[in-house]
Amino acid sequence: MAKVKVTQTRSTIGKLPKHIATMKGLGLRRIGHTVELEDTPAVRGMINKVYYMVKVEAE
Repeated sequence: MAKVKVTQTRSTIGKLPKHIATMKGLGLRRIGHTVELEDTPAVRGMINKVYYMVKVEAE
């Protein structure tokens, strides 16, 4: 399955609790932190929910 790199670009301070939980679910902890995830519909949905706080690179 394809991989996708997700990097946190903005802070979670003051954001909606559901969006903070989504960032934790993606494995992102701090600004500049990058994780490599499987490109599944569930992961894409999480990325779409917090699109304004992350940068996505497809491999």
